[in-house]
Amino acid sequence: MDSPGYNCFVDKNKMDTAIQDLGPKELSCTELQELKQLARQGYWARSYALRGKVYQRLIRDIPCRTVTPDASVYSDIVGKIVGKHSSGSLPLPEFVDNTQVPSYCLNTRGEGAVRKILLCIANQFPDISFCPALPAVVALLLHYSIDEAECFEKACRILACNDPSKKLIDQSFLAFESSCMTFGDLVNKYCQAAHKLMVAVSEDVLQVYADWQRWLFGELPLSYFARVFDVFLVEGYKVLYRVALAILKFFHKVRAGQLLESDNVKQDIRTFVKDIAKTVSPEKLLEKAFAIRLFSRKEIQLLQMANEKALKQKGITVKQKRQFVHLAVHAENFHSEIVSVKEMRDIWSWVPERFALCQPLLLFSSLQHGYSLTR
Repeated sequence: MDSPGYNCFVDKNKMDTAIQDLGPKELSCTELQELKQLARQGYWARSYALRGKVYQRLIRDIPCRTVTPDASVYSDIVGKIVGKHSSGSLPLPEFVDNTQVPSYCLNTRGEGAVRKILLCIANQFPDISFCPALPAVVALLLHYSIDEAECFEKACRILACNDPSKKLIDQSFLAFESSCMTFGDLVNKYCQAAHKLMVAVSEDVLQVYADWQRWLFGELPLSYFARVFDVFLVEGYKVLYRVALAILKFFHKVRAGQLLESDNVKQDIRTFVKDIAKTVSPEKLLEKAFAIRLFSRKEIQLLQMANEKALKQKGITVKQKRQFVHLAVHAENFHSEIVSVKEMRDIWSWVPERFALCQPLLLFSSLQHGYSLTR
């Protein structure tokens, strides 16, 4: 093992500039509230070795299904699943949806190990149908694992969490899509200035918000994603929404005065997140995320349930082309004497996406029905 404890999967030269190893070596607290504060403050973020110990402890304490695959299972199945393929040529499971595997300062061996672990997870979790966040999680956990089998076990414990109050990673298209809708609802409520900008420059603002998980599990640099993951393991899924909202707020602050082209908004945000170090530190990003007021786990759960119900009612439970909810207000098929196409799009963007899934039906028009109250 190379100092300060990098394993055989890590490119040491890249890591020396990505994450320094300057912090404390031990963590003694056991109270959840104190752990939350330390995670937010980045107590173990300054020590590569301590972060590995904390991850081990937090993941070990996740309540899981009775039968959850462990390291010994990986050792038993990896040879059969990988076969004679070289690690670099291994295909990715379908549930990652062609997501690129973040390198996160891994060497060639590490990148191949991520693919092997993902394939073994697919073998042990046939119920997972859509999970594009998983490659990033596995790539990060590999940093803090002795070998592939230990990383596999940690990822399996996260996936097998059975605490209904501690949602961790979306594992179906229904869950993923409803989380995108929930994020859109939260943006509309807590980031109104940024939402207004998105509506102004985007043809379909909901397509932009559907990219929110990629900002975190793919575009964020390693040192930022690791800080988010530190807090995520302690506090759960709501942290992801908070950080994504903070990213959008910073994007709005930087780009509000600049000209944005409609076709490139999605890519503009991805590029902004990839280069976020030019704008804000990990500490400031988390500070902004937790400064958002009146943001409760209960509110998120209610929105998530309402959005899942709306998707089920529309029959949207498996991967399919995302519905373009602005079809009803395209210039060629929208006619009004009162509002323009642009104004109608703005109004439509205020409607929660679970209702925007439906095409609007004109029930009354003063032009056709007059102004009589009796009508």
